[in-house]
Amino acid sequence: MTTQMLPRGRRRVGWRTGARRSPVPGARILSIGIAATGLFTFTYLAVASHVLSKAAYSRVSLCWSIMFVIVSVIYRPIEQLLSRTIAQRHAHGVAGGGGGALRTAVLIQITFALVFLASAFALRGPLEHDVFDGSGGLYAILLIGVTAYAASYFARGWLAGHRAFALYGGLVFLESAGRLLFALAAAIGLSSGQVAVAAGMAAAPFVSLCVLPFAFSQMRTRVQGRDTATVVDRTPDMSMRQGSHFAASVVAIMISEQALMNAGVIVVAARSGFDLTSGLTGFVFNVLLIVRAPLQLFQAVQTSILPHLTGLNARSSHREFRRTMSVTTTVTLGVGVVVALGLLALGPTVMRFAVGGHGFTYGRLGLAAMGIGMGLHLTAGAFNQALLARERAGLSALAWLTAATAFVLFVALPTIPSAVTRTEVGYCGATALLALLLWSAQHRDWASVSR
Repeated sequence: MTTQMLPRGRRRVGWRTGARRSPVPGARILSIGIAATGLFTFTYLAVASHVLSKAAYSRVSLCWSIMFVIVSVIYRPIEQLLSRTIAQRHAHGVAGGGGGALRTAVLIQITFALVFLASAFALRGPLEHDVFDGSGGLYAILLIGVTAYAASYFARGWLAGHRAFALYGGLVFLESAGRLLFALAAAIGLSSGQVAVAAGMAAAPFVSLCVLPFAFSQMRTRVQGRDTATVVDRTPDMSMRQGSHFAASVVAIMISEQALMNAGVIVVAARSGFDLTSGLTGFVFNVLLIVRAPLQLFQAVQTSILPHLTGLNARSSHREFRRTMSVTTTVTLGVGVVVALGLLALGPTVMRFAVGGHGFTYGRLGLAAMGIGMGLHLTAGAFNQALLARERAGLSALAWLTAATAFVLFVALPTIPSAVTRTEVGYCGATALLALLLWSAQHRDWASVSR
């Protein structure tokens, strides 16, 4: 039990005022940073597609897919854990993240990083020679990048929990900008080759951490601005068991989400025996770029909505909770419809201009199906955050695993002759199943609250 200082003239640390102003406070300022991040990420991959050969771009895109599958699976759970735990303490009137919460998160994060390093060293031969076609440089980039992202994602969770959304936006902006510089250097002739372009993936997390001195300075200013009024901290520290259970559920969710976003690329590469000379792997990766950019932008809402919903749930503000969800799901479904219509009208032309075709043709209907699936994916993400905020991570994980398994089986089996069409149709169907399962889980959860 500890005591915490409260701001002068307030009984709590101030989240309630923000909750009345906006259903997702902080998302607007965060969206600016992440919108730029989405644009820079798309530009990085587009430039890489133009400056590299078909085989080299396929290897870089495969390295990207593997890296961000691993990073999202082992580090995003800690981001969510920190964000939710710190926000919950603030909702109960306790300033700060709590030593127990930070210690538990640090231990889990270090454990995940060490497991990755041990696995990567053990699998060096297959990764370097079979997956990356003998490129030791790409293997080193994977090793360095994944390890460095441990600190970056920990910082994201800490910033999100404290609602330092401007700094969070700055972190992801610096990450994408630093990565883009490596591709631009290759485009103007300062460097060349797949390793020179891919090196941006390893450097990006280091660049992103430049915001931390500003974050520490901001936290110190907040503490100095409080008076001597205190409140007893009766919120128990998060145990290793509690933290591990939450993290394990979110690991399952992240594995499933990454399967939806990357399984098509990895399955196509594996079915060819990782022979990337045809360029088909890179083409499938380009099709999935339609999903990546909006989903990255929606991280702004996901990042801010979890601590917001956690605070509402802690204060039993059920009407505001439902209003936030109604607004969010309406927006995400609307985005999906708009994107699908745009892709139906101009999709093939825009994609050929932006990332090239490498000898393949973009299908108008297939791109529109990806747009619909993207909207459903965003909506499922909103339902997911609501379940996490209400400590229903296990229910959410079950829904994600079901949808991801269905998608992987659909893509891996010869359900449709064309691998590209199989990926497009499978993604749209899997996200529809996912959104339905998560909506059903949330509906049952709310029904139990109403009784």
